[in-house]
Amino acid sequence: MTVNAPLCFTGKKILAPMVRVGTLPMRLLALDYGADIVYCEELIDIKMLQCKRVINEVLETVDFVAPNERVVFRTCERERHHVVFQMGSADAERALAVAKLVETDVAGIDINMGCPKEYSTKGGMGAALLSDPDKIESILTTLVKGICKPVTCKIRILPSVEDTVNLVKRIEKTGIAAIAVHGRKKEERPQHPVHCDVIKAISEAVSIPVIANGGSHDFIKEYTDIETFQKATAASSVMIARAAMWNPSIFRKEGLFPLKEVMQDYIKYAVRYDNHYTNTKYCLCQMLREQLETTQGKKLHAAQSTQEICEVFEMADFYEETTAVFEAKKASLETETQDEDDQMEDPDVIKMAVRFDKREYPPQITPKMYLLEWCRKEKHPQPVYETVQRPLDKLFCSVVTVAEQKYRSTLWDKSKKLAEQAAAIVCLRTLGVPEGKLCEGENHLINKRKREDQESLNNRDHGEDLAEPSHKKANFIEETSDMNVPKVPR
Repeated sequence: MTVNAPLCFTGKKILAPMVRVGTLPMRLLALDYGADIVYCEELIDIKMLQCKRVINEVLETVDFVAPNERVVFRTCERERHHVVFQMGSADAERALAVAKLVETDVAGIDINMGCPKEYSTKGGMGAALLSDPDKIESILTTLVKGICKPVTCKIRILPSVEDTVNLVKRIEKTGIAAIAVHGRKKEERPQHPVHCDVIKAISEAVSIPVIANGGSHDFIKEYTDIETFQKATAASSVMIARAAMWNPSIFRKEGLFPLKEVMQDYIKYAVRYDNHYTNTKYCLCQMLREQLETTQGKKLHAAQSTQEICEVFEMADFYEETTAVFEAKKASLETETQDEDDQMEDPDVIKMAVRFDKREYPPQITPKMYLLEWCRKEKHPQPVYETVQRPLDKLFCSVVTVAEQKYRSTLWDKSKKLAEQAAAIVCLRTLGVPEGKLCEGENHLINKRKREDQESLNNRDHGEDLAEPSHKKANFIEETSDMNVPKVPR
């Protein structure tokens, strides 16, 4: 496939992928200070494949949201042509599926082949891939052929220079755009010297750009040191991790900003993009380092919300102003959405403002069951539910069709099931049919179930087949659809 407007990996200053650090606020701050390319933290393929892509109209971001509603990856237009998505994967097809999921929102895709941590290696990912060149080749070749964006990988060096160079040459043949090399072996730690000679040997052995990484401890203390490290490794570009984590203004040609100013700039992005306070707190603690025992450091450590973090850094007014803007924007969008809903309304739909509260019903008895029972009794086709999800707040609304008449609740619910139950209630109340509430007295469905349970027990006593007849089970099974819930058109 043809690569469209690919990233250039020559002569670049790059923010390295760092777990818990490389979230959106840090990436944007690094770009502001002069970074050319920013890598997100490693995100695991299986976790990403569970996510849905959601447009966040309030924050003006693209969010990849897990089933538990946690934002796994958040990005925005500001970084779209600069951010490389790094994933952890040990499977070519899964890697490709994730790459296709995010490719329109990022500038490149990277496979982590250097992380020595157990959470990465135990699944055959990270540094574990270094001992399986066939799998490396499979993953990278599949990605290069399968997506339009440039593909890179990040490795550590092997025990010998010869083995490392041979592996990199094999990787080069997959067609990747660049390779990042952390100049340490997988068992070595930051305090060990970085092996500039090995990175240099790699740089001289291949034609693709080599990105040198691992110089924070020995080399990079200020901007001019970046060039020194690049020359020592003969690399095309330099990737910076811990030096940028401590002070992301390391990317400034004009020199480092005072840490207080850097932390305030970081907090502004954290508030602006609704970063989770625990992640914000972690990154600020990495910047404070030896100052964690100061009064300010102790207050930061005790903070339990973004608002409290802002108070520690005398930014309470900024927090209140920004959140007020977001609340106003959210209210405006909700009004627009409601107006759109009203315009979409079918005048023939019968509506009521109702919600399903399971506490008002006997266990395992629902309005949908009652409606299904009524349709069978009256010889109508079974109810048909059509459910939509609103993008702004992710709430659901369902319309049920019974005997060619449509019914719905005007209230939106937090789940598809609740929305369908509410629609069933509207239909039952309109028809004047009992819906199964506890306050309605004797419940014929419960009595019916008791009778059939007793029949089952009697059959068991007589040694008959214990399986309940399927036609009896059907009386108590709510017909539900496995179809994906469509979004409300915008």
